Amino acid sequence: MTRSAPGTRDTLLVTGGAGFIGSNMARAFAGEGRRVVVADWLEDGPKWRNIADIALDDVIRPEAVAGFVEREGGRLGGIIHMGAISATTERDGDKIIARNVRPTLDLWEQCARKGIRYIYASSGATYGDGTQGFDDDEGQGALARLAPLNAYGWSKLMADRRFVADVAAGRPRPPQWAGLRFFNVYGPGEGHKGDMRSVIHKIYPTAAKGEAVTLFKSHHPGYADGGQLRDFLYVKDCVNVARWLLETPDASGIFNVGTGQARSFADLARAVFAAAGQAPRIDYVDMPETLRGAYQYFTQANVAKLRAAGYATPFTSLEDGVSDYVTRYLRGNNAAGA
Repeated sequence: MTRSAPGTRDTLLVTGGAGFIGSNMARAFAGEGRRVVVADWLEDGPKWRNIADIALDDVIRPEAVAGFVEREGGRLGGIIHMGAISATTERDGDKIIARNVRPTLDLWEQCARKGIRYIYASSGATYGDGTQGFDDDEGQGALARLAPLNAYGWSKLMADRRFVADVAAGRPRPPQWAGLRFFNVYGPGEGHKGDMRSVIHKIYPTAAKGEAVTLFKSHHPGYADGGQLRDFLYVKDCVNVARWLLETPDASGIFNVGTGQARSFADLARAVFAAAGQAPRIDYVDMPETLRGAYQYFTQANVAKLRAAGYATPFTSLEDGVSDYVTRYLRGNNAAGA
């Protein structure tokens, strides 16, 4: 493989690059002519299809990342760290430490030591039930008040707090760093995620046939059935924010990434039916008891901080995002959307 001249930082490393958000990042940046290295486990399944169409510089296993960065760091223009267990239902804390916490902290330290820009996935799950609001405040007091509802959310908050503390204490830090608190992301490349894929992906085949889809009933007196609210974010907007950060090296910190507009699951289902050219038919079923105590009824990103930093691109509306996802990827079982 041909290598760049020493000191030429023309390559991006995308961890979790065969996963949902990561593969969209890898595809976009490779399509712009950047050299992209993906780190991921493909395992026994269809995940490889997420990167099959991308002209990649290399593919490495996650356990090889540390050695790769030590050896090739001089040509890395940035690390986009999307690799993690993203299941909010994961209960194995040791696995969360090994797959989420440890790699995120290790890469921070490597990037600080080698002068590599670092963009990593945080999550809206850090906000827990939302009683503390959804402001991406980096104050230690504000961070300490957050109470995630699951181990996944805790792992993201733990990293956020560590990095903010390092910066405040003047300890070594990457030349640019950004923790992206993604809200409810949907779009092509999520098919391998099983039960963690979006409701759009789950209900589209049924909606396309004009049959009734099922959503959870509300078990909160303040919300009607199907009225539970989320900030639904099209994955292409995640890519746009990462691209802007790479073009804006003086922007660092923790940033909410969402539309700033909460929409209901009923709205989402109606958008899927509209994109499929069918009249909406929605039935409601009881939420499993195991979910009720850890269920978020409302999420909405406050994106004022991202806007103040200079990000001006409009976010995709729910209707436009669902229409694009359905017509370009899900219709006809397009492999990129499977």
